[in-house]
Amino acid sequence: MRIAMIGAGYVGLVSGACFAEFGVDVTVMDVDPDKIEGLRAGRMPIYEPGLDKLVAENVRDGRLTFTTELSEAVKGADAVFLAVGTPTRRGDGHADLSYVYAAAEQVAKAASGPLVLVTKSTVPVGTGREVQAIVRRVRPDAQISVASNPEFLREGNAIGDFMRPDRVVIGVDDERAETVLKRLYRPLYLIETPVLAVSLESAELIKYAANAFLAVKITFINEIADLCEKVGADVHDVARGMGLDGRIGRKFLHPGPGYGGSCFPKDTLALARTAQDYSSPVRLVETTIAVNESRKEQMADRILAALGAEAKGRRVGVLGVTFKPETDDMRDAPSLVILPKLVAAGVEVTVFDPQPGHARQALPAAVRFADSAMGAIEGVDAVVVLTEWNEFRALSPDRLKAAMKGGIVLDLRNVWDPVAMRAAGLTYSSIGRP
Repeated sequence: MRIAMIGAGYVGLVSGACFAEFGVDVTVMDVDPDKIEGLRAGRMPIYEPGLDKLVAENVRDGRLTFTTELSEAVKGADAVFLAVGTPTRRGDGHADLSYVYAAAEQVAKAASGPLVLVTKSTVPVGTGREVQAIVRRVRPDAQISVASNPEFLREGNAIGDFMRPDRVVIGVDDERAETVLKRLYRPLYLIETPVLAVSLESAELIKYAANAFLAVKITFINEIADLCEKVGADVHDVARGMGLDGRIGRKFLHPGPGYGGSCFPKDTLALARTAQDYSSPVRLVETTIAVNESRKEQMADRILAALGAEAKGRRVGVLGVTFKPETDDMRDAPSLVILPKLVAAGVEVTVFDPQPGHARQALPAAVRFADSAMGAIEGVDAVVVLTEWNEFRALSPDRLKAAMKGGIVLDLRNVWDPVAMRAAGLTYSSIGRP
């Protein structure tokens, strides 16, 4: 089989490389010539563990190619996947679908034979129907089936999620589209992966509903963590007791400074706006959005309060600024709210992140970058953990104490043992623990 992936961003590149690993001939197309040139030279535009090796192997074996020409990508393809951006639209919070619709029109014009046009991007309910209307208007003569195939890739574990998914969701209207998509995912039958074939509308809503539920779960445990601090309970004990209930599950019950990333903030907002448009508001999701945004502000206030009345001129070392470990993604990261507020208060901020590429452009110019974790905390008054990269867990309390000028540690990801930290003479504060 042969497919085209329109968009060499996170979803398109990972999905294209993984389909190639399945034995499919894949052409990844992007309008950015620098990105395509870099990919041909083996340079990844994003950081994702194992992606560089996977791309290199499939390029070498001739199953994965890159182009800036859409007609070249579409020619002879059994399926064309739209994996373009759907950022939040300015002004109203809806997903901006202009890239999806433009790509759909271009694919329809370029189609030379029967194909399945698959929306891989996260899109609101009704997008597939609009894509169908565009295809019919542009190419009423073409045999183009429209389908939806939402992705469920976690940054930092995207390849594993694609190769060993919990489920594959396909939204289809006709037998040909269902047959083509099931053939593409046939390697997953060997590991008995459920393939759920539903309507276009159901597939589109499944993605939003899943992400919104996880965002609610994160926000819930964050609020429970705040209550734990007031009553003297330990949020990890509470989360463990909750998670052992099979109806709840253990995942996404780890407290922190709020969720961020490319999916949860954008998708919860788009779902809320769509629900309002249909006069069926999702109040729980709306509240989750508001609580999560205020939490980031509260974390900044918490750091400033720990520094005392004279925060100006005090030095803080920050460990981790990406929205989660094992990625260089800064989209809606809590650090984008917390660090500017510290800088505005006159705090001198030095950060270290193992993947700082995007952070250098996203954070205030006053923020300094260190080349190591120890470099970030040398001589500081306080240390703040914002992202739980594994290497930070290995920093011993005694080593922290010896490197710092002061002794304040604000562990907003609960990576360290409170007893050991306090035994080393550090003033240690974490989330949801007495």
